Amino acid sequence: MKQDPLSGHLFCFINRRANQIKVLWWDRSGFCVWSKRLEVGRFVSDWGQIRSSETDWTHLKLLLEGVEP
Repeated sequence: MKQDPLSGHLFCFINRRANQIKVLWWDRSGFCVWSKRLEVGRFVSDWGQIRSSETDWTHLKLLLEGVEP
């Protein structure tokens, strides 16, 4: 990804079944990992459209709610 994990940015990873997401974040004292698993549905409906990219807070919040913008 060629990004600095200590930059303060959030890094999101989605599993192959697209029902679990993990967010990695550095908060100056260590790494934090947030994890969320959907009981029903998927975070991503079409893997063909997914690639590494930057996004804003609104898009991330919608993704964590299980809504694809």
